[in-house]
This record gives sequence, C-alpha cells and structure tokens, in this order.
Amino acid sequence: MRLLIVGTLLGYITEAGRIALDRGAKVAHAETIDQALHALRNGKGADLVMVDVKLDVAKLVDALKSERIALPVVACGIGTDTQAAVRAIRAGAREYLPLPPDAQLIAAVLEAVSEETHALVFRDPAMKSVLKLADQIAPADATVLITGESGTGKEVVARWVHRKSRRANGAFVAINCAAIPETLLESELFGHEKGAFTGAVARRLGKFEEATGGTLLLDEISEIAPRLQAKLLRAIQEREIDRIGGGNPVKIDVRLIATSNRDLEAAVRAGEFREDLYYRLNVMQLALPPLRQRPDDVPALAEHFARKYSTSNGLAYKALTDAAVTKLKAHSWRGNVRELENTMHRAVLLSPTDSIEPDAILLQGGHTSGPAPSAAIVANAGDARSADTLAAAGYIGRTVAEVERDLIIGTLSHTLGNRTHAANILGISIRTLRNKLKEYSESGIKVPMPGEGERASV
Repeated sequence: MRLLIVGTLLGYITEAGRIALDRGAKVAHAETIDQALHALRNGKGADLVMVDVKLDVAKLVDALKSERIALPVVACGIGTDTQAAVRAIRAGAREYLPLPPDAQLIAAVLEAVSEETHALVFRDPAMKSVLKLADQIAPADATVLITGESGTGKEVVARWVHRKSRRANGAFVAINCAAIPETLLESELFGHEKGAFTGAVARRLGKFEEATGGTLLLDEISEIAPRLQAKLLRAIQEREIDRIGGGNPVKIDVRLIATSNRDLEAAVRAGEFREDLYYRLNVMQLALPPLRQRPDDVPALAEHFARKYSTSNGLAYKALTDAAVTKLKAHSWRGNVRELENTMHRAVLLSPTDSIEPDAILLQGGHTSGPAPSAAIVANAGDARSADTLAAAGYIGRTVAEVERDLIIGTLSHTLGNRTHAANILGISIRTLRNKLKEYSESGIKVPMPGEGERASV
C-alpha cells in the first residue's frame, strides 16, 4: 500500500509513518493540501491519504472528487476532539484516527481501507502450474495477458507477477477499464494539460506516467472503446503517450499487464477488439482456471477467508468441519473466489458454535450437495432459528425489491463504487447492474460513485 500523509502533527506524523512502514506501506509526506494535490496530479500515486484534521479536509476531498482521483481519506488529529472528528467525517473522510498513533489501530485502518490483502492462496496442481509459468515470465518486461472468468483472481496474479519482476520496487498501478466511462478513461490513462477540457483545473499525469518504473494493470481491457484501443496500441508500440491537450509526446517506461474475462479472439472476430492490439497484449498469456476446476483450492481458500473474517469481526477463529468442507467442494462456484469469500464471510457470522458447520454455509445457485438456500429457508419456515435469522437480517416486513436495492447499494459501497467488482460479487452482468443503478438514481436514491463507499445511504 502507498500511503500519503498530509500535515505536520507536531512530530506524531513521523511516528505514524514509521508504524505504517513497519506494516509494509510505502509512505510519502506533504505538509499542505496544495502540496498533496500537486503530488497526486504529478504521478505520485497513493492508495490512502491520512490528513491532519486541522487542515481543510473538505477542500482535499472536494478536489479529489472533482478531479476524479478515487482515493480514500482518513483524518487524524491529536487527542480525541469529537467535534473535529465529526467535521472531518462530514467533509468526506472515511475514518478519524486519534493521535498519538496506536500501532494496532493504524494497522486496522490500513487493512480496512485496503480493498483486499492480495494474498495468493493456492494448493491445487492446476493453479500451481499457472504460477510456475508466471514465475518464469515475471523477470522479463514482456506484456502479459491474464484471462479467466470473473472472480478467479486475475488482479491477484498480476500483483504476483509484479512482485516477482525486476520492477518490484516500482509502483503497481491498476485501472479498471470497465468501471470508467470512455470520456473519462482517456484522461485517466494518458493524463491531461490544464484547460484541456472543462474541469481540467491543473495538469494531471495519467496512469501510464504514474506507473513509470513499475507495472500498469489494465483490468478488463476488452471494455475499452475502439477509439481508445488505437491510442493504446500506439502507446505500446512507440513507448510514448500524448496527454490530452498536450503538444509533445511523453516517453513512458512501464510493464503492461492486461486482464479479460471475455474471449478476446472471439471479440476480434466479431470486430469488437482490434486484432493488432490483441497480439501486442498477448505476448505471454496466463489462463486462470475457474474455481470449480481447482477443487484443492476450495478448502485452502475457505480457511483463509474464515481466519480473515473472524479477525475482522473480532471473533475467535472458527474452523471448518469435514462436512462443511465436503459441502463447499460440491458447489459449482459460478462466482469463483469472490463467491467463496462472501460465502465464508456469511458463515463466520452465522455460525453459532466455535466451528463452521454445513448449516452456516448458505450457497447461491448452481449445483450443491444440498438444497439451495432459498429452498432450505422455505423448508425450514417453521424453524424458529430460520425466522430469527431472517428477522435479525432485517428481511421480514420488506419487499423483495427493497432487499435487492439495499443489497446492490451495499455491495457497491463495499467495493468503493467499483461497478465491475460489485457485479461480480452479486452474480449479475455489468449491464444489469448499470440499469438498476440508473433506476435508483432516477428515483432519487444516492448511488456510490467510483471511490465512494461505506457511507452511501439509500
């Protein structure tokens, strides 16, 4: 994680930075809001900003939003000034961190704000063979195309390749091409000069320049519009880019990794993806098998997620029983690792004992070793425990449409507005998700934008 700390905080800033460094973060420092914005605009990327609550937190948050820099902000201040904390949260900060810094609290904030730990957990021979190939190609600078169904772990493998490469000490910059409209994606990738278009209040470097010396991940590359495909092809061939509104090309030094959950060869045949760009990207390919073809990975991942969500919810670790593992291995996992992660999160919360039994594992759709969750609920309608579970979850007395709406908005908030990740978690198409969100917006419901989350309301 890349952490940008803004402010002086009477020396506590040094201690907070040291703790973050000990936790594996890369730390940069800016004394003022303007200095922080200047750094972010000029390619000094970050995954999290910690800002002194005495500074203008609202100015920072508003600037990030207006310039489409999706970045969570955590306010911090000396002591426990309740009013300052409230003002910071209202201004848009995700959390308030009291100082002097506590090591465990900073670690918790870093982990909570980081969308995922990017741990690569595997045991199945099918996955081992893929990672063996990844290890072989990692040291080179060749472009890599990672393919596989949604939720198989393509970004995690991309980070694995980066960590094994000669660029491991450089930045790893990821951009989801499906989550950003075409009109904004060009600026995100290539940057722009001041005044290049309405809202371009200052020069901003794009992801290509931000990733200089490191790796740039183009997630869901198949969703890039044809016009941008041509510009991307030139960037790969010439190793230079043109900022929007710029007069001179800019040399770039990045290693490109692209991912796709679509059959790009079929997209080429259908005229939806440039053939020359496909061959430029497909120098080396890593094809990730779906989870149903990696049965030995299921118990390993399940245990990993059980530990993760036991810890994050302040619970003692709950081990899986043999019967629970059998049930998990019999499921088809259409949503792959993301579906398994959500299943284990629910199981940790629903398990009434110190171990996870099959009853706590609620599966969605597909083939399972037992009845589908909805059937189980119907079959056990007279069971007081099922009724209590539904009541505790707030389902009773609400319409299906209301529950669906809250589930969609809540999932989108969890993914910080990332439409593609939310659609994958929900098991629906990105088109269906966008139609639902359009419907909600038109009815006056707040829909999280990219970079927003957790505080979204309905």
